[in-house]
Order: sequence, then C-alpha cells, then structure tokens
Amino acid sequence: MFRVGILTVSDKGFRGEREDTTHLAIREALKAGPFEVAAYEMVPDEPPLIKKVLRLWADREGLDLILTNGGTGLSPRDKTPEATRELLDKEVPGLAELMRLRGLEKTPMAALSRGLAGVRGKSLILNLPGSPKGARESLEAVLPVLPHALSLITGKTWREGHHE
Repeated sequence: MFRVGILTVSDKGFRGEREDTTHLAIREALKAGPFEVAAYEMVPDEPPLIKKVLRLWADREGLDLILTNGGTGLSPRDKTPEATRELLDKEVPGLAELMRLRGLEKTPMAALSRGLAGVRGKSLILNLPGSPKGARESLEAVLPVLPHALSLITGKTWREGHHE
C-alpha cells in the first residue's frame, strides 16, 4: 500500500467555523486504489505552516503521496501552490493539467484552480481544490496513473492487483 497524507488548508476550518468534509471525500476516492491514509492535519492558509507539514511528511515520515486541499484559488489568502512549489525537487505539470481538464468538463470555474503537482524526495505532492466535489473529481482524474507514478518515485513495486 502507498502511504498517504491529507493536509487541509483552511482558515475557517482551522478556527472551527467550518467542518472539514473534503478530507472525507478524498478518503472515499482513495478506496479505489492501493492507498492507506497514514496522516491527516488541518492548518490555516499560512505558507510557513503548510511548508512545515509538507516537509515533515515528505522528509521525516516518508509518505508516498501527500494531498493538500484548499488554498488553490484566487483569493489573497490562497497560497498553497506557492508554499508547495518552494519545496519541490521537480514539478509534474501533466497531473495538474489532467485535474483541471477533468474539472473543466464539469464547470468553467476549474480554470481558476492554481493547484500543482510535484515531487519532493520520494513523495508526490498534489494540490487539490478545497471543495469536497472538486477535490474528489480532481483526485479521480489522476487515480489511474498514481500507482505507476508512485512506483517510479518511491521504487516500490506495484502492478494491478498486487503491491509489494
């Protein structure tokens, strides 16, 4: 199984003003593949806090896949892609493009998502939208390629129906 961390970035959620249902939608989508959620955390829209969790999960915890949700839009507080980009060894633009393309099939607002994808060490980091529907649809768009991508990044052997 690939170990996954889910990081919700939300000022209102962090203050307890909004329930985080997005992580539940992400967990549900992950059931379709060889994934186990090993970590979950919520932080406000503060780049130093976002980077702290991403570094911890990638460098110390060695999570294979880190999924952020929230902070990918156009409001002044939306800084998740900027915080993520600073930590990446390399970007994987095709995954972000695929997520936006799939979103555009549902709503033109998907074009406003600035989420990105990239690799830090042996961890793949994906920025998902903050809404449960947007996060789930974005993740579902890339689920078919994630096991192969994670195998390449982590060196773990995986093939359909079998994971070592």
